[in-house]
Amino acid sequence: MKSLPILALLLATAAGTARDAHAADAAAPVLKGLDGLYPELDALYRELHQNPELSLQEEKTAAKLAERLRKAGFEVTQKVGGTGVVAVLRNGKGPTVMLRTDLDALPVEEKTGLPYASQVTAKDDSGQTVSVMHACGHDVHMTSWLGAATLLARAKDRWRGTLVMVGQPAEEKGGGARLMLKDGLYSRFPKPDFAVAIHNSATAVAGTVEYVSGYALANVDSIDISLYGKGGHGAYPHTTVDPIVLAARTILSLQTIVSREKSPLEPAVLTVGSIHGGTKHNIIPDEVKLQLTLRSYKPEVRKQILAAIERVVNAEAAAAGAPRKPVISLTEGTPATYNDPALTKRLVDAVSRTLGKDNLRETQPVMGGEDFSEYGLAGVPAVMLWVGTVEPKRHAEARAAGETLPSLHSALFAPDRERTLRTGVTTLTTSALELLGKP
Repeated sequence: MKSLPILALLLATAAGTARDAHAADAAAPVLKGLDGLYPELDALYRELHQNPELSLQEEKTAAKLAERLRKAGFEVTQKVGGTGVVAVLRNGKGPTVMLRTDLDALPVEEKTGLPYASQVTAKDDSGQTVSVMHACGHDVHMTSWLGAATLLARAKDRWRGTLVMVGQPAEEKGGGARLMLKDGLYSRFPKPDFAVAIHNSATAVAGTVEYVSGYALANVDSIDISLYGKGGHGAYPHTTVDPIVLAARTILSLQTIVSREKSPLEPAVLTVGSIHGGTKHNIIPDEVKLQLTLRSYKPEVRKQILAAIERVVNAEAAAAGAPRKPVISLTEGTPATYNDPALTKRLVDAVSRTLGKDNLRETQPVMGGEDFSEYGLAGVPAVMLWVGTVEPKRHAEARAAGETLPSLHSALFAPDRERTLRTGVTTLTTSALELLGKP
């Protein structure tokens, strides 16, 4: 009698091991196709890298991806939310899984010296001619995404359900996801049961994947403040209300919000990134403009700090005897990205069986922002995984020397191409197979 629980435990353990092995075996045949597909993906990556497009200008990029998805058997719709692409592959009854990539590049002049470096220029929203580069690695995201779509389309006997591939514009502006959702992403097309994406990591070794459960990226708010004074001669300050002094006091007071009003256990960053006012040494101006960025995770912390900013700014203006109230305007950026904990664990377990446990590592949340968050907030469990991009030897050398490697958005950002792309394709393909139904 007493031996039965032990026997049951052994059987359960064996069954669990068998399930893990089966899950790993399910991905292995599909991923075997990556070797034959890789030369095509490598060529696509270099083509995308050499021909980047700015946010909401991604027409050629979208067309390239749409053409390849059609050839792979997807139902493709273009111009969703502007320049977005939605491709649907239906394969019987089962879960609906969404894989998302971003399409846009940045106004950065590339300085990597690579033979396929971008030399593209374009007009930005203000009409200025700027250099354009995939300095955030969206070309890696797109190539990995298309690789996963191609492998999954070729292996429909291995899964059941609906695969929705979303190519999203304007991530760098923080509005592309909202545009696609507003244009009916979850109503015109099958609403996903799960949403998955990858993002480059400029600090992790190529061939590895990092993950965060829960809050992974921050709320990002941009705040513009106009402070008003009474201008006059710099030799007669007593006849003026000096908005530059007011700005200085305001900036220092704002820093006490994070250090003295918010719980130290709740992360937040408040930075004054820009201050403009005055024209000459001896003229006290009428106005000074400030630009702030606020980063936080929890909605209640965000709300608390925004209210405190308004209170501090108005109080400092009143204390200075300003002739009119400041104008405070909020430009909402992106809400915090929250990785569903249960889904994170499921995907990490699946990807670790494919890449090996030593190649997956839990990491810390960052104060950067990503509008992938919008898909989760719209009612779908979502996870974003970080894919390492740094060549292993280079990573070890930099770590030994205490050297800071080129970050995302740097003119020098250059992923270790093949390792990174193979890991990206493997991560997305394995994640989709884990979530889709089994034959």
